[in-house]
Amino acid sequence: MSRETIGVEHLAKAYLNSKQVVLAAGFGDEILWQKNVRLDALTEHELLRETAWVILSAGMREAVIRKKFPDISEAFFLWKSARVIREHASVCECTALKTFNHQRKIRAIIDVARRIDASGFDKMKAEIVADPLATLQKFPFIGQITVYHLAKNLGANVAKPDRHLTKLAWACGFSDVQDFCQIIAGEVGDTVSEVDIVLWRFATLLGNYLDNFVAFSRGGRWELPL
Repeated sequence: MSRETIGVEHLAKAYLNSKQVVLAAGFGDEILWQKNVRLDALTEHELLRETAWVILSAGMREAVIRKKFPDISEAFFLWKSARVIREHASVCECTALKTFNHQRKIRAIIDVARRIDASGFDKMKAEIVADPLATLQKFPFIGQITVYHLAKNLGANVAKPDRHLTKLAWACGFSDVQDFCQIIAGEVGDTVSEVDIVLWRFATLLGNYLDNFVAFSRGGRWELPL
């Protein structure tokens, strides 16, 4: 679709209508989780789990990783601690590869555990809280785009500039995903990270999400098929 500038009030209307679609589809818990996750409350378990999730998700469909993740978590001792993973690295690798046959990604997860154990979680957490984007990009497989995904999942108030949100932002006249989500967040009272997860999930639910979002901004409605 062509690019067009949409006013703030209409952007907010489009977002709120999109959020209703996401809620009606049963993803309210996903939004609530994003709303409540806090960077300053980060635990070692969460850091290991969420970093593994983002590493595995790179270039993969979310539904594929969601299906395999419970078994991968079992292979990594349910993310109990970085030290446990480091001490049993060969067992973790061998077991995880039976579920997800991508050695580089599995070894990257082990490398993250080694780095956390070597640094000490408290020191690592302090560095992440102080500068999440710079610190998290030191991990393998965490690049300039995926770092926003990981930071958001850990509680940073950012949006990830993936293909869905980038297309939505551009279609509405924005060149920057952060600005796009920030303006919506300021208008409706949600956090930037909440706006991100709502719009991302909305895009995964509707193949023609761009046209529908713009239609929403003009007062259009959409009913999910039963």
